Amino acid sequence: MQWHRWKKSVALALTAVMLPGCTGTNRNVSYLGNAELNYYKNAALTTEYAAVDQATPLDIVNSDRPRTIKDRTQDEIWDLPLMDGIHMAIANNKMIRTRTQFLAQSQLLVNPAVSPSVYDPALRQTGFLFGTRGVEAALADFDTQFTSSMLWGRNESIANSSFGTSPLFGLSQETGNFNAALQKTMANGGTVTLSHSMNYLGTNQPFTTYPSSYTGAANINYSLPLWGGSGVEYTRIAGPSGGGLGAITGVSQGVVIARINEDIALADFENAVINMVKDVEDLYWDLYLAYRQYDADVANRDSSLRSWREVKARMEVGATGGNAAAEAQARENYFDTRSRVENSLANIYDLENQFRRLIGLGVNDGRIIRPADSPVEGEYMVNWETSLTEALVRRVELRRQKWQIKSLELQTIAAKSLTNPQLNFVSQYGLNAFGNQLISEQTANYNSAYGTLKDRDLENWSLGFQLSMPIGFRQAYAQLRNTELQLTKARAALAAQEQDISHELANAIQRIETAYVTARTNLDRRIASARRVEATQAEYEAGVRDATLDLVLRAQASQAQAEIALFTSLVNYNKAINDLNYRKGTVLDNSNISLGEGEWTYEAQQQALGKAWARSHAFNNPLLRTSPEEFSSPVPYQKTDLTWQGLNRDDGLIPQPAGTSGSIPPAPLSDPSVPPAVPPQDTTTYDTP
Repeated sequence: MQWHRWKKSVALALTAVMLPGCTGTNRNVSYLGNAELNYYKNAALTTEYAAVDQATPLDIVNSDRPRTIKDRTQDEIWDLPLMDGIHMAIANNKMIRTRTQFLAQSQLLVNPAVSPSVYDPALRQTGFLFGTRGVEAALADFDTQFTSSMLWGRNESIANSSFGTSPLFGLSQETGNFNAALQKTMANGGTVTLSHSMNYLGTNQPFTTYPSSYTGAANINYSLPLWGGSGVEYTRIAGPSGGGLGAITGVSQGVVIARINEDIALADFENAVINMVKDVEDLYWDLYLAYRQYDADVANRDSSLRSWREVKARMEVGATGGNAAAEAQARENYFDTRSRVENSLANIYDLENQFRRLIGLGVNDGRIIRPADSPVEGEYMVNWETSLTEALVRRVELRRQKWQIKSLELQTIAAKSLTNPQLNFVSQYGLNAFGNQLISEQTANYNSAYGTLKDRDLENWSLGFQLSMPIGFRQAYAQLRNTELQLTKARAALAAQEQDISHELANAIQRIETAYVTARTNLDRRIASARRVEATQAEYEAGVRDATLDLVLRAQASQAQAEIALFTSLVNYNKAINDLNYRKGTVLDNSNISLGEGEWTYEAQQQALGKAWARSHAFNNPLLRTSPEEFSSPVPYQKTDLTWQGLNRDDGLIPQPAGTSGSIPPAPLSDPSVPPAVPPQDTTTYDTP
């Protein structure tokens, strides 16, 4: 009966607990007082904005409205040399821009985190996550780790024994545990641990010598990998072994790999700067061409206007060649040339805006940029063998790929080490402590725990080996095979890159030759077109029978086209030279640009100087060796497999690029003293003749 009553009581209690969960949630709730309905939300996810208050750059705030062909203000002319523009781009752009990013879904707008910037090398250097660790994070694996704990406790229980005590004796224990340890991972993969522990026990348990006692130990442990994952070479490449994350981290977490990754990040940054500098120079010459095209279109428009006025004057007096058809043709030709001028002016404003963006300036600061430098007109002599050698040595892409190959070579060495069993040497030595008190002047009869520790009467030690290995090593061999395949692919990629670079260099040389030849041809064309205009205009004014207005207008248009074609060839010639330097990897050298880290603090410089003096006064140790072998050099690696005649490698220097030669000068292509036309100063309107 009691069992059935107990079951009924439990069932009623469970029912009472579950009944509130069966009630509905739509209950009529009344509140005291009157209030307006607020804080009502009918959606869980809405568009919100981050609470970020960052000041807008002053060049954006203070910028004037953009220039347009309808609002041609009298702005100050800014004659800007090319080198000044390049250096402004370097100084003003923290986020590295390129020409192709303008008016496109660029990374800077869509995903700025991966857009190149001046901060990328530092971000790589301070990386701390797996796969992106810098040297400092890799060296952190060798930092000494300090751990300590202090715990107090009390435990009261009943002793289920009557031996020597009353039945159901109350047992009470008070405890205190102190532990401290220093652990250091060595460069050879070994681990040294210094540990100390002290435990207190106070108890009322009968038949104990001391109701309170202290026990502890001071130990030193040393373990060293002897086979798989052992040695300084493995540790510097893959990091310390035994972390239990080998399947995740692989063999690429060591200091050497982190250093190589920093060099790869520097190569990526340098490549981004090179692309920006190349785009700045190309856009500079495009802006120069836009000014020249505007100048030619203005001259053609003015010639068309004079022809229209002349035809209209002849028509008014009824002279020969002054009929209505001729006047209409002259009028139509004038408006055609006028529209070309307007388009050329708009093109100047557009390119000037793009150039401002590329060099890090605002939209409009009251000045309009006009190129101050003239294009190179002399013949650029190119030596194929020297240029190819430069390209194969200086190209940043090849340097980056070679760093990748070196990284995979080292990872292959580490992966081979893991195909061996894990054999570790382990050892431990310690001194035990016991005493009635923690510290006491009386050390006899174990009155002082630290006294027994000092007397070194209680020792403990162990020495031996530990062996562990997976049967078959399938993961280790899979990792080794994968690393070898990556290395094979990287070498094939390097060979393909060198082949592509040779074709790119050949194309750049062809473009230079083509642009130079066409520039000379277009020079002759411009001279011929000027003579054609003079002859046609003279015949038309003299009333020669076959001399018509149509021939005059055609000659004027041909002269403008010849002028534009000449400067287009010149600009293409200079852009081809710039492209040649880009394909050779000498863009930064030609622009007097070098990359370097920021200035160190005075304390760091003094510390480095002190270490340098210490190394200078040290003695060479013939027993020391570098592991792994040195894998970097302060100068580019020479291409010793190239055996062309005329390449002198005795001085160990890279062949210098060929310069501009004046041995075969062309006829003067333009007068550098006459700058291009300035759009804002041309305010004359030609609505009617």
